[in-house]
Amino acid sequence: MKLDPDRMLDRRRLKRGVAVWRGLAIVAVIALIVVAIGRFALDGPAGGDYIARLWVTGLITDDPGRAELLAEIAEDSDIEALIVRINSPGGTMAGSEALFLSLRTVAAQKPVVAVMDSTAASGGYMAALAAEHIVARNSTVTGSIGVILQTADVTQMLADLGVATEAIKSAPLKGVPSPFERLDESGRAASQALVDDMYDLFVTMVAERRGLEPAAAAALADGRVFTGRQAVANGLVDEIGGEPEVLAWLESKHGVSSSLPRYDLNAEETEDFVERLVSSVGGSVLPRRLMLDGLLAVWHPGIGRE
Repeated sequence: MKLDPDRMLDRRRLKRGVAVWRGLAIVAVIALIVVAIGRFALDGPAGGDYIARLWVTGLITDDPGRAELLAEIAEDSDIEALIVRINSPGGTMAGSEALFLSLRTVAAQKPVVAVMDSTAASGGYMAALAAEHIVARNSTVTGSIGVILQTADVTQMLADLGVATEAIKSAPLKGVPSPFERLDESGRAASQALVDDMYDLFVTMVAERRGLEPAAAAALADGRVFTGRQAVANGLVDEIGGEPEVLAWLESKHGVSSSLPRYDLNAEETEDFVERLVSSVGGSVLPRRLMLDGLLAVWHPGIGRE
């Protein structure tokens, strides 16, 4: 039996067409799965009430993506409450304040509770202050209420190397403090005033959010750290525990069922390629906390002294 060449060509075209459509169908299914996973990661389950969980880890800096996520959490009627898990020594003052304000926006719409892990100090503690109820482990390191502005004086080192620097300024305090010039009394006073102003803001937050007298809050805000047990005794933390304790509190205080599912919600990556490259290169050379600029609300104990 002879095969018709035209029919053979038609069969080949049909097979190719079926293969193409099959491939497109597979790609479409994969795309739907990816979209579903992405939606689940950022927006929680497709339907039904649940408790959201936000992780605050590492150094805290201003994060527009996280701010947008928290704004969405505040408006999402499916989210019954927010658990903030904190394991952070703090970070920049501006970043910590921004996180505090974003969490307070959520708290205006639904209960917010904080669970401290190993460390929730300085700016990490500021983030916890936004919560209605705070729990910590006995061994959690917290407190370190204060602000720090650090600089270095490399003028002598440069002089030893035969290097001289010169700055042309519009005013004497422009660019102060600077590692390239010695800090005089006027520069020191201006820098101290800057730190004192932000310190007063931090202490006011502690007093208002923890129901303490200003003098009592100031007495606890000398920069020292506390264990979780000490923090409870001083009124900085509500109780010792973890997620089971905050779930029990949510149920008894707000009627939020402890059996509701809990989902981690994470902000999208907001750094562009250049920022990621600089971060990766800089991070390989210096600890990230040394790359922070400006006023810091961070706890970083010294490695050691001679």
